[in-house]
Amino acid sequence: MPGNGFSLTPNDHNASYAIIRYNIRTYRSAGVVAVIAGKQQAEQELKNFEVAQESSDRHEGWRYLIDKTDMKAGTDPAEATQHRQAELEARESKALRETEPPNFSSPNRQR
Repeated sequence: MPGNGFSLTPNDHNASYAIIRYNIRTYRSAGVVAVIAGKQQAEQELKNFEVAQESSDRHEGWRYLIDKTDMKAGTDPAEATQHRQAELEARESKALRETEPPNFSSPNRQR
């Protein structure tokens, strides 16, 4: 078990993770900044971004998070951002369809 208290499964070592820049105040995403192989490597790279971040940038609300992804490590950040946005829109569309009430025909009440 790694020293951070997380138990990694074999998939965590092989999986890819997107590091995403977002604003905690506006909920705005600035997109994917990197796609990294392995959870521990992604967590370390996230820490590197945080250490390099200017205090004014952090004060404005900008943060980083990691999200497991099916993209290959090293994917171009702009391409990864487009891919992630398309996935999020597809998930949102599916969720909306699943929460809409069924479209039943109302019985003919003109008797």
